Amino acid sequence: MSDLLRPLAQTHTPRPAEAQPLAGSAAVWWRDGLALGGQAVDASETPAAFSAPRVPVCGVPMDGPRIMGILNVTPDSFSDGGRHLALTDAVARARDMAAEAAFIDIGGESTRPGAREVPVDEEIARTAPVIRAIRAEGITTPISIDTRKAKVAEAALEAGADMVNDVTALRYDPDMARLVADRGVPVCLMHSVADPETMQQHARYSDVVAEVHAHLAERIEAALKAGVGEASIIVDPGIGFGKTLDHNLDLLRNLTTLHSFGLPVLLGASRKRFIGTLSGAEAADARMPGSLAVALHGAAQGVQILRVHDTAETRQALLVQQAIWHAGAGQDNDS
Repeated sequence: MSDLLRPLAQTHTPRPAEAQPLAGSAAVWWRDGLALGGQAVDASETPAAFSAPRVPVCGVPMDGPRIMGILNVTPDSFSDGGRHLALTDAVARARDMAAEAAFIDIGGESTRPGAREVPVDEEIARTAPVIRAIRAEGITTPISIDTRKAKVAEAALEAGADMVNDVTALRYDPDMARLVADRGVPVCLMHSVADPETMQQHARYSDVVAEVHAHLAERIEAALKAGVGEASIIVDPGIGFGKTLDHNLDLLRNLTTLHSFGLPVLLGASRKRFIGTLSGAEAADARMPGSLAVALHGAAQGVQILRVHDTAETRQALLVQQAIWHAGAGQDNDS
């Protein structure tokens, strides 16, 4: 990543007068320079994209870390597969998430390593009725449809979804970019390689940070050429998608390089295998503490959207983190 600038995040107070916001965040600041190829460099002429405010996503301000709750309506997702297949269970979980998260991300096809593709009609049958039922309950939290297929996304948007989360960054389905552009909805472009069934066989990079950054730059350009508005684009480094443990850690250490795009950054690392490898937590649902550590690290690096399973726990952790960062926060609470 020799040619990538990496802002040096600073979260402690007091903040010096010359400090600037990182990615428009009121919570995370940086000063004293940038890193270039691991070496500190002069920050006197910093690209404006690193500090510029980000546009809201679905009306949600991007001036601090926001939680996106994961609601999988699949039988085989790596962590919560089968738990929300019943419509009543899915709606009940969405109701809880609405009190804890800024977004709800609904998926009907597992993208875990080795997962097989789900037919379009089946994926629609899993997701659209759930979205429709959530809206019928009066839940207004923005809903993201986690799919790589245009017909699934279209059905979800018709049912009441607000944005698209495409793990292939518009590569899988040639109709997806056109749909997103025509509807004018936000879209998250994630870095991935190959497909879920084979992606771990392609986890080879000479410089994972630089290559992920270059891939996202190419996908942003492709989206813009297809008519997707720049203000509609979110980027995601794709932790765990065709990456080894070391690749994931490299990307996490260098998250601030992604702020060079001037776009909101989404981080989805919740309960993933590398957390279990590092901590010894074999079961995915035992990886909540490690997931919190990654989420708090992401917030400290200016990430705007944290995609997580454990919404209540992440919200509590962020509230405490933000209070520590900000002098005077929580002073009306005598506990």
